[in-house]
Amino acid sequence: MASILQPSKAAAVNPLKSSQPLGAAFAYLGVDGAVPLFHGSQGCTSFALVLFVRHFKETIPLQTTAMDEIATILGGADHLEEAILNLKSRTKPKLIGVCTTALVETRGEDFAGDLAAIKARRATELAGTEVVLAQTPDFDGAIEEGWAKAVTAMIEGIADRAPGRRRERDRVNILPGWHLTVADIEHLRAMVEAFGLDPVILPDVSGSLDGTVPDRWIPTTYGGTPIDDIRTLGDARHTIAIGEHMRAPAARLAELTGVDYSLFRDLTGLKAVDRFVMLLSELSGRPVPAGIRRRRAQAQDALLDGHFHFGGKRIAIAAEPDHLYALATFFTGLGADIHAAVTTTGHSKILERIPCDSVQVGDLGDLERLAEGADLIVTHSHGRQAAERLGLPLMRVGFPVFDRLGSQHLLSVGYQGLRDLIFRTSNIFQEARREPVPADLDPFRNREHDDHDRRSTPATREH
Repeated sequence: MASILQPSKAAAVNPLKSSQPLGAAFAYLGVDGAVPLFHGSQGCTSFALVLFVRHFKETIPLQTTAMDEIATILGGADHLEEAILNLKSRTKPKLIGVCTTALVETRGEDFAGDLAAIKARRATELAGTEVVLAQTPDFDGAIEEGWAKAVTAMIEGIADRAPGRRRERDRVNILPGWHLTVADIEHLRAMVEAFGLDPVILPDVSGSLDGTVPDRWIPTTYGGTPIDDIRTLGDARHTIAIGEHMRAPAARLAELTGVDYSLFRDLTGLKAVDRFVMLLSELSGRPVPAGIRRRRAQAQDALLDGHFHFGGKRIAIAAEPDHLYALATFFTGLGADIHAAVTTTGHSKILERIPCDSVQVGDLGDLERLAEGADLIVTHSHGRQAAERLGLPLMRVGFPVFDRLGSQHLLSVGYQGLRDLIFRTSNIFQEARREPVPADLDPFRNREHDDHDRRSTPATREH
């Protein structure tokens, strides 16, 4: 069991985490016809917008209530109402997802009460648009908590509450964690459909952030989970949640609709994917398709080919808790050691299961300090300077990745994702390895270098 080391610094020097409201907005972006609305200042929204645009290289429909000094002091209910009505009249969204920020949370307003009053007072004007609220202060939690809160808010605010309703035998709910990419979700859908099942994925960023170009300007998200599918989540036979942070949304859905759920902490390792495949076989009553069995054989072959490059390697990882767990178990499963593990928040129970001695809650400055002596750094693009200073290769994962193209189309789940991740990492190790040259084997050359170093040492000290 890993020990959790809390931050020892008063400030983050090189921040690792992204904020809760960004995570909530990320989840809302996975719904068709949605507009995330930040309840706070323009700066809060602009910063999140920049990260989204740099990561996805797409237009992102992010809006703000634009709180000013007076509203911050007297209360922001009027700004919230005005923003919701403006969005409704100008963009005609199917969903407005409200995310609170530290600015309004610090004041301590009754957001749920304000929103309920607005919806009651403006029921006619807001007809046809769902409005949900996730309370996501920046000063607590990170992207993982924000994502989970937004999914829970959509379940509570949109899903029909009718335990014991008629179940559709072939329908399965999938609640993916925030760290699953567009490619991951597309692959999961294909796996589920291969068993003859009908997956409803919430949120489904593979439909809204997959890089397609519409033939006209659309001011909301296009693609993603339809509102009607969210409304009928209770019709499913079973729910599959991926990531410990998705336990709360799955449990809330089960409480409201009676749909049982299964939780998978990750879908990268061979054993985890085997359990996932067997669950799908059990739910469908069908044997495992030949295509999936073939991909499993390919993953086994990749394990044989790749494990030579992993044995004894020291890995330094900085990521959100569930993503950190998935990455750490992947590396240790291939014979590597977790040299350093840094995460964003100490709230998650998954941290105790990470296969290392300790997990530091901190920032990229902590990662740089702990990564001395490692062979590989694994984190997002903001870790590139630390990797350069340490002279170590960097494997870019998570959010944001803005200095490489196609990060959302990298696959890391299922048998095929395991295979691809092994190849990707092995190639990084091979590229970083320095092959010896004949000059390295010349004993006289090495002796001359040693003599030169001894002669130059006093002069160096004088300077």
